[in-house]
Amino acid sequence: MNGRIINAVAPTRVCDLGGWTDTWFAGHGAVFSIAIYPYVEVQIRTSSPVGAGPRVQLFVENYGETYALDPENITYDKHPLIEAAIDLMKVPTTCSLAINIYSEAPPGASMGTSAAVSVALVGALARLSGQHRTPHEIAQLAHSIETEKLGMQCGIQDQLASAYGGINFIQMPAFPHASVSAIQIPNNTWWELEHRLAVVYIGSPHRSSETHQKVIADLGPDACHDPRLERLRELATAGKDALYAGDFAALGAYMTANTEVQRKLHPALVCRAFENIIDIASGFGVLGCKVNGAGGDGGSLTILTDGDAAQKRRLLQTLTEKGFKPIPLYLSRQGLRVWETP
Repeated sequence: MNGRIINAVAPTRVCDLGGWTDTWFAGHGAVFSIAIYPYVEVQIRTSSPVGAGPRVQLFVENYGETYALDPENITYDKHPLIEAAIDLMKVPTTCSLAINIYSEAPPGASMGTSAAVSVALVGALARLSGQHRTPHEIAQLAHSIETEKLGMQCGIQDQLASAYGGINFIQMPAFPHASVSAIQIPNNTWWELEHRLAVVYIGSPHRSSETHQKVIADLGPDACHDPRLERLRELATAGKDALYAGDFAALGAYMTANTEVQRKLHPALVCRAFENIIDIASGFGVLGCKVNGAGGDGGSLTILTDGDAAQKRRLLQTLTEKGFKPIPLYLSRQGLRVWETP
């Protein structure tokens, strides 16, 4: 086991039509989403234990932080998601680990990055221990980290999108049980979608848990029948159907409609920065805009352009000049990948 190098990459996701319906309070739901690069990358290097000190060294590269962790006595204090994943999966007593975690996605971008961290780390630690886990099992373990170990509000879609990759239609008949159907489209449609999509980070991370609690309180005990959530379920199905038909105009309209429902859930879910981006994009003939994730006071937005490459570049340049940050992307045909360096 010692002297091994285990690598794992897991995609993030955007354009999650139907988000909010994959939650415990929604009861049942449907989500259409697109897995993309930038990935989360995890690399684990093993070595023989030395002395009685901590056996895990963590380098959380995006934050420039390195620290030691005792796997037999873990406190969730610096990066709880990472620490809880290590606690859940356990570290074999026969080795010490140096774990590096990195992503090109900005922290708090509402692209399911936290879920991708969990998926990649759980996948790498499973490989380390000789466990054979399906994508669905990996997603379930990653989801349990946030909900059971950390007691956080968390839908199921992000972990499933990261574990499976591709473009998916996720159906949740009863929380947290779900099925994942890959949307199979011709290469020409895939390439055109990739060509048209843009993701823009507003420059500040998503931190609107207070707003989300207000939404949940407003939905009340009968949230599963709320017409706003029902509309989101419909939009997930409509987005799937539009992409199968290669109808980008319809897909863009459903993205915009989803963002409008997010506004109806709470005005603060589509903050002023998002409104500014939408206003600017409308002047460049875009087909639709979807605030990624649940929405709030930070994060990112998915834009579906009209296919004019030069106009898309002018749009992204304009947004950059306004202080926003376009995130380079390509669609990820695969989900979690784990391999060992020879």
